[in-house]
Amino acid sequence: MRIITGKARGAKLVTLEGDATRPTAERTKEAIFSVIRFEIAGARVLDLFAGSGQLGLEALSQGAEHAVFCDAAKRAVDVIRSNVEKTRMQDAAEVLCADWQVALKRFAGREQFDLVFLDPPYAMGLLPQVLNVLCRGKLLAPGACVVCESAAEADVFGTDAALAQRFEVRRTSRYGAAFVSILTPKEEDA
Repeated sequence: MRIITGKARGAKLVTLEGDATRPTAERTKEAIFSVIRFEIAGARVLDLFAGSGQLGLEALSQGAEHAVFCDAAKRAVDVIRSNVEKTRMQDAAEVLCADWQVALKRFAGREQFDLVFLDPPYAMGLLPQVLNVLCRGKLLAPGACVVCESAAEADVFGTDAALAQRFEVRRTSRYGAAFVSILTPKEEDA
């Protein structure tokens, strides 16, 4: 796994051993960043369920202003910190070892993000819950871009029709086992 472009281009990233964390495939990451490339400069980024931190670090490499990396696993946080140091992004990165609910509660009403990466464990079905908390906590800046990875397209909103109405689905694509959905909150939710 490596940074594909920008100031840390080519940096090889450390990954977690074992099956507990599923990193975003290189091809999938390249596709995501080709779609969002014009939205990165100066962005405030949230990489929730960050794993190795590769998505947030790629955004920083490509010109994002600041990134918050959050993962509940101590091993993952250690890997993220190592990757932040390896890419020399310490000044622009904040790394939290916290459950996603604790992290979002911490930022609610005080922080807004322009770019959010959500790649929770597929089997947990967390995307609808996380998207609802992001909206309720007013954590999404106007025009924010939310990149969701899931096992199936239907997993993004689940059965929550009201939640689906709060977002514009800009694009959904399948890359191997992953569905990537790129969302923007409708104006009243930003």
